[in-house]
Amino acid sequence: MKDLAFHLTDIVENSIRAGAGEIGIRLRCVGREFRMRIDDNGCGMDAETLERAVNPFFTTRTTRKMGLGLPFLFQNAEQCGGSAGVRSRPGRGTVVEARFPLDHIDCPPAGDLAGTLMQLIVGNPGVNIRIRLDCGRRSAGLATREIADALEGLPLGHPRVALHIRELLASLLEEVFRGRLI
Repeated sequence: MKDLAFHLTDIVENSIRAGAGEIGIRLRCVGREFRMRIDDNGCGMDAETLERAVNPFFTTRTTRKMGLGLPFLFQNAEQCGGSAGVRSRPGRGTVVEARFPLDHIDCPPAGDLAGTLMQLIVGNPGVNIRIRLDCGRRSAGLATREIADALEGLPLGHPRVALHIRELLASLLEEVFRGRLI
C-alpha cells in the first residue's frame, strides 16, 4: 500500500465487512505527526482473532487467502518511526490507530484523501461515516447522515453530488491541514 489513503480504504472496508453501521474516521496533525483513527460498531474480534489479524497469512475472507491490510499498516507506520495498534471486543467493534512522523523520509504520502473519503461515503450510503479533521486549533467534521439530510432525497451516488462531496472534502482538508500532509 503506497499511501495513507489506501490504508484508510482498507480499514474502512474491513469495518463494513464486519457489519459496521457507524464508522468514525479521525485524521489529525499533532506537531509534525499525522495520526489516523478509525473506529466502528461492527462485530468486533475476540483476542485470538485480534492477535492473528496482524499476521499477513491470516484472513477471514474466502476469496483472498492473505490479509495484508493491517500488517502493511503496522509495517509502514513502524518503518518511519511511528506506530499502529488495534483494539477490539466482540459485539462492540474495533478501533485502529496509526501515527506517522511527517518529516521521516519513509513516511508514506497522504494520497488522494478527498477522493478516498468521497468514495467511502458515496459507495456506502447505508453506513454513517463520521469524519473529523484536526490540526492545531483548526478542525472540521461531517457525517454521511448530515450530507444525506441536506440532499433532501437526492442520492449520494449522483455524479454531481459525488463531485461536490469531493470538492467539499478537498476544501476541508486544505483548510484544516494547510498543506501539512505530504
